[in-house]
Amino acid sequence: MLGVVLAGGRSRRFGGDKLLFRVDGKPLILHTLERLQSASLIDEVVVVASPDNAGKLRALGFEVMVDELTIGPMGGLYTALGSGDAFVVAGDMPLIVPEFVDYIVRIACGKIACVPRWSNGYLEPLHAAYSNAFRSVLEERIKLGNYSLNEAIRSVDACYLRIEELPERWRVSFFNINRRSDLQKIRGNSICNSGPL
Repeated sequence: MLGVVLAGGRSRRFGGDKLLFRVDGKPLILHTLERLQSASLIDEVVVVASPDNAGKLRALGFEVMVDELTIGPMGGLYTALGSGDAFVVAGDMPLIVPEFVDYIVRIACGKIACVPRWSNGYLEPLHAAYSNAFRSVLEERIKLGNYSLNEAIRSVDACYLRIEELPERWRVSFFNINRRSDLQKIRGNSICNSGPL
């Protein structure tokens, strides 16, 4: 399965390009890429970037697909699914647990989408597996101007994983960096703040 890291966000809350912000000596997104790459059921890892940041991200040595739609995560996922089934994460998730990724990929086999869900109904759509068949669902919604990925997932017969029933140690996989203060929360996970690129 293709491992996809979405990197099209604008980092408004962070105040600068957070994906290239150096954390523990390397760009934040590189932590995400390397952890996803170490999942045994991921065949290849690619970045889906906006036209604005694609050039900078190519320097990391991974294939970069350009999301020309620039409508948010739905556009990035639509772009990625053009290459086949994909496990998708956000670029600002440096603590991804490869074992958890493999678990989802195994469960996802033959399903249109496999998405972790909290008991309150909240979905984790950017830590989930999608089949290429989901692309046509996204295409219809994009034509209608409905860019809600959560709504698209809920409109199909998706497989949901009950997060509270999974090993608690896997939950750190969902952690993402929105603000600079979030960098303090990842100390102790072998990542520390090293300053701007």
